[in-house]
Amino acid sequence: MQFTAVSWNLFHGRDYPPNSELFTWRSRLLRITERDATHVQVNRDLTSEFAQLLAAAEWDVALLQECPPRFADPLTRACHANGHRALTSRNSLGRLRAFTARLNPDLIASGEGGSNQTLVRAGGSLGAITERHTMAIHEGRPERRAMGFVRTAAGVCIANLHATNDRPALAAEDVLRAAKAASEWAGDSPLLFGGDFNLRPAQDPVAFEQLRERFGLEGTTAPGAIDHVLSRGLTVTAPPQAWPPEQRELPCGELALRLSDHAPVQASFATPPSG
Repeated sequence: MQFTAVSWNLFHGRDYPPNSELFTWRSRLLRITERDATHVQVNRDLTSEFAQLLAAAEWDVALLQECPPRFADPLTRACHANGHRALTSRNSLGRLRAFTARLNPDLIASGEGGSNQTLVRAGGSLGAITERHTMAIHEGRPERRAMGFVRTAAGVCIANLHATNDRPALAAEDVLRAAKAASEWAGDSPLLFGGDFNLRPAQDPVAFEQLRERFGLEGTTAPGAIDHVLSRGLTVTAPPQAWPPEQRELPCGELALRLSDHAPVQASFATPPSG
């Protein structure tokens, strides 16, 4: 059995053009679209755009971080998927936050609240989600972080997390704590372990050595990458690789709308033959 996985930090459902000068106060406060020769920067709800791009992409499982909780149902429907949502931080008064984000997503930004959402395509090679877990991997300051875990009908287990930002020591603790729990839940089943680790193998090699030595998890994206798709008990048929920037763009008139400040990372796997 073969399958493809994508891991993507959605930047709280916002766009991120390559020209930083398009991020202006008049756009943030007045919702005025800014343009240069190639791209736009918009300050509006982009639920349908993220759903369109994900639905058109080829994958069997998608691990999403910084996903607005309100995106869960639209993305699941658009992608014809089973889903599991693990709430992370800033999710009190969720309806009010979601209402504000629909009106002005750039102004509220991460204040809308977040989640890690795992999508498994219905009718795909992995089958339906048969088991779900959510685990808080970091409580208290600087903010709550969580891992979502699912087991599929095909027997492959998937862990999706977003580790603490800008604090490598805490991020390493988050990732190793999540890896331990995911490995215990998975047991002897194949395990996919991915997300935004906020750790770079070139700068934090010890954490990745621990993942390999303690849990058998291997497959980093690149020495300077923070988004990874690691695996255990699976054969890697296409190693993790970031999408080129234009692959996460949609046309907006004659210009391009680039979604998120992260590039999706994609990898393909096969389960080893039985016996």
